[in-house]
Amino acid sequence: MELNLNGKGALVFASSAGLGKGCALELAREGARVVLVAREENRLRAAQSEIERETGNRPDYVVGDVSKTDSIVTAINTTIDKCGSLYALVCNAGGPPAGTFAKFDDDAWRQAFELTLMSIVRSVREALPYLEENGGRVVTIASSSTRMALPNLLLSNVFRTGITGLVKSLAIEYGDRDILLNVLCPGRFDTDRVAQLDGIRAKRESLSLEEVKTLEQKAIPVGRYGDPKEFGRVAAFLCSPANTYVTGQTILVDGALTTCY
Repeated sequence: MELNLNGKGALVFASSAGLGKGCALELAREGARVVLVAREENRLRAAQSEIERETGNRPDYVVGDVSKTDSIVTAINTTIDKCGSLYALVCNAGGPPAGTFAKFDDDAWRQAFELTLMSIVRSVREALPYLEENGGRVVTIASSSTRMALPNLLLSNVFRTGITGLVKSLAIEYGDRDILLNVLCPGRFDTDRVAQLDGIRAKRESLSLEEVKTLEQKAIPVGRYGDPKEFGRVAAFLCSPANTYVTGQTILVDGALTTCY
């Protein structure tokens, strides 16, 4: 299938590693003009080099923090300057801290709200004038916690679910303008975030990281963690003109780990 992304501007937040980088790589592979955003320039440079090496398509990058409005505005303006337009927007941010209800004070709740939900509100709001010009696609990375509450991930359970309501509402509001928006929910992928969560479980249960990973993989019907590139391929389709009718959906990419409907 031709995704027809050649030359189209694509902005991917939190894309120096993990699922964000997987999305950026696959968009670049399909010919999009990609702009990466993350807080650490050395990691952005490494991601830029890796993506160019794998695809022959060198992305640009912006050093910025997705929880800050100024960084979002700068990233979008840079995409317009470098690419001439903005067609695909991938909203992504690091996950909020793990923990249970008694652990978090008001500041922790506010910070998780800003990072997990308001970063998407601001990104879409700033991008909309450009998306409305010629249509566009938005993919928001959330979590399987949108379908099933995950132990020890209270903040993610609360705010990721809010993302699904936001995206469904925006899909209805902007569907007649050829702006399609979807939520992608990963299960367990080989990322720093999952390694961190595995480490928390290993410490809590006095297990090695290898033992935890073995136990987690046994619970996944396909028998392994996902590769971020596999996630990125789904995102690339949803972000492309080849997607003409999928919008307002919350889609699990988890190897059938989540058993609820």
